[in-house]
Amino acid sequence: MKVIKHSLGEFKEIQILPLADLHLGDIHSDGKKIQEWLDYIQFTENCFTILNGDLMNTATKASISDSYLETLTPMEQLQQCVKLFEPIREKTLCVTGGNHERRIARETSIDTTALFCEQLSLAERYAPESAMVFVSFGKQSKHYNNQPVLYSLYVTHGSGGGRKEGGKAQRVADLAEIIDADIFVHSHSHLPLIFRNAYYRVNTRHCTVSKVDRLFVNTSSSLDWGGYGEVASMKPNSLETPLIILNGTRHEMKAVL
Repeated sequence: MKVIKHSLGEFKEIQILPLADLHLGDIHSDGKKIQEWLDYIQFTENCFTILNGDLMNTATKASISDSYLETLTPMEQLQQCVKLFEPIREKTLCVTGGNHERRIARETSIDTTALFCEQLSLAERYAPESAMVFVSFGKQSKHYNNQPVLYSLYVTHGSGGGRKEGGKAQRVADLAEIIDADIFVHSHSHLPLIFRNAYYRVNTRHCTVSKVDRLFVNTSSSLDWGGYGEVASMKPNSLETPLIILNGTRHEMKAVL
């Protein structure tokens, strides 16, 4: 796990649009939808992003994806990825690795996501497995000495989940058994999902407990139905994906879909 810290200034509110499972190079990847997301991030001043794996499809002969149906070679996918994300480089809070990019790494030891981050000067924000991202911004009331609001986000591409929505939701909920965080961001299963729960957080310094909410977010993908998903009779997925909204005057978080 990599710890990444950001101080984003005095915004009264910020948005985070996590992107994952774009599968650039797959014949069913919706380029128009991807560009819509990228434009929103670029041209919305207070919007930032998290890139949570499987940006590239990187099919190989041994993978489930059909390498013969790729619209771009792995090298071209890397080049396209760099070109697409360069305009929002400074708005990218962190980048994680996905199982599709790991196909290349397993066969060659070459980490295409690491190369992507190197070319965009994002190496310090790259977490191959998972990241704990601390984001501070805004200004609280005088009661809190006008300090910025701090949020913690645990981010990982994820794995598994099965076919049913319940199983996919459980994979996201299970992240709370790993670490304490305000927000958990998971991808991989292509199911756009938002839910929250509460628990009592312990403050050992002051010997107190406080009830706090936790927000769970699972991102969608850019894939239209077809390919191995159709062959395996998997459900088509929605191309809408959650948007996280954080308050800069008090600790208040939500997500919309």
